[in-house]
Amino acid sequence: MTNILSGWIKKYFSDPEGVILALLLVLGFAVVIFMGEMLAPLLISVVLAYLLEGLVGALVRHGAGRMFAVVSVFALFVAIVLFFFLGLMPLLSGQIAKFVQVQIPDILVRGQQFLLTLPEKYPNFISEDQAKALVTEVAGTLRNAGQVALSWSIGSISTVFTLVIYLVLVPVLVFFFLKDKQTLVDWITGYLPRERGLATRVWREMDLQIGNYVRGKVAEIVIVGAVSYVTFLLMGLQYAMLLGALVGLSVIIPYIGAAAVTIPVALVAYFQWGWSSEFAWLMVAYGVIQALDGNVLVPLLFSEAVNLHPVAIIAAVLVFGGVWGFWGVFFAIPLATLVKAVISAWPRSLDDVRSDSEQQPV
Repeated sequence: MTNILSGWIKKYFSDPEGVILALLLVLGFAVVIFMGEMLAPLLISVVLAYLLEGLVGALVRHGAGRMFAVVSVFALFVAIVLFFFLGLMPLLSGQIAKFVQVQIPDILVRGQQFLLTLPEKYPNFISEDQAKALVTEVAGTLRNAGQVALSWSIGSISTVFTLVIYLVLVPVLVFFFLKDKQTLVDWITGYLPRERGLATRVWREMDLQIGNYVRGKVAEIVIVGAVSYVTFLLMGLQYAMLLGALVGLSVIIPYIGAAAVTIPVALVAYFQWGWSSEFAWLMVAYGVIQALDGNVLVPLLFSEAVNLHPVAIIAAVLVFGGVWGFWGVFFAIPLATLVKAVISAWPRSLDDVRSDSEQQPV
């Protein structure tokens, strides 16, 4: 056992650059896991600045000065934030409150009526007492879910003080991260070991992939959400904005998101129209949106396909989502791609490299 372990360590950790890369990865993950809540404004600012850097770089490449590009992109960012909090959030909160106070009680009443008819239709499978117990349990679950949704609509951040910190501190940090990017990068790299060639190669390889993926995913959320909202609104579906936002956010979670968000869309449409042509046309339109997203929008937005098996993607969503919540789910695919790139680029022992090269045909 000892020989096996020592052989494995020699094979994968004989290169100093590999050890340095491993230490940097462990340190980065440890900071996020154990200090993530404390450093949440800082980490969110880093993510936002990284996203906005693409726009800044594009302006600079077209001849704009760095400061002009930073100020322009930051002004656009502030305008979007204000529009979201002052324009969209009140409307979404109103629709969530209305859904909880009006739609859920209606669903409860109609659901109770349906469940109580089951003993008459299928007496051999369910009794009257079982139906009543099921009605009570379902009603309690829906009420609890409604209370959670209503409390979230009032404010997902627990206190006004915390909200003010995020609204003031995050934009300030984003501005300085964009303005002083090179100074901060030079300061951080000054404390890193010089033997970090492997880490630099892995980062350069991943920088393009992660940047393209994250910016493309943000664009996909906005486009799918907006198209869904307009479609639902034109077809007269209730809670069009709320459901459009859910459909837009569902693209964050591959495979699972599209399937999960179908349930609320179908339920709201069914309780509004029943089994009718309106219900059928709405579900057809929703299916067309999902099909166009998967077959047209995604190939256009993402320049390089993520070469990961669906099982690996779902596993990454579960693991990173369990560790970091929303941001873990959002970055699950880039992080999984990073893990794959690190494994592929990881240096092995010199003897192993020679053995591989000898086996290759000339």
